[in-house]
Amino acid sequence: MNYIKTEIDGVWIIEPKVFGDHRGYFFEAWKQAEFDEHIGHHVEFIQDNESKSSFGVLRGLHYQKGEFSQAKLVRVIKGRVVDVAVDIRKSSPTFGKHVAVELSEDNKRQLFIPRGFAHGFLVLSDEAVFTYKVDNVYAPQHEASIRWDDETIGISWPIDRSKVVTSEKDLKAASLADADVFE
Repeated sequence: MNYIKTEIDGVWIIEPKVFGDHRGYFFEAWKQAEFDEHIGHHVEFIQDNESKSSFGVLRGLHYQKGEFSQAKLVRVIKGRVVDVAVDIRKSSPTFGKHVAVELSEDNKRQLFIPRGFAHGFLVLSDEAVFTYKVDNVYAPQHEASIRWDDETIGISWPIDRSKVVTSEKDLKAASLADADVFE
């Protein structure tokens, strides 16, 4: 696998080596020892999650607070999304900055998002199946979100905002200035 550092410390793009022929393809999606070596520390993933969404669905920007914060390793099995990680660690030199990466069934890229980040994605294809590993349990009483269109973050979502479909919860999300962030 090829591990690519991003402009935000701790966030990594991971590109697998894909072996294809007339039968299809094969690749290793994740190897614990190799992952730990490149990331620089051990991350113990405890759960895999999957979602299916249609064009224009925007999920995020989500995170869990305190002891329930989560690191994520995300990828797309079917379709295409733009995936975004926002640094919400107040003491970080990149606080409020984001990384945006296209993940698709074709490029097979993954994005590693450490704890201390808000995360979201926008579906660019007719449909997308999105999967992610997490290193902590889901705790609804500790979940939070930041507005996907917060101007101080300045994410350039690649479709017209009138075509974005979000949940009622995401419409009520806090701005970055009002969010409960990490110290």
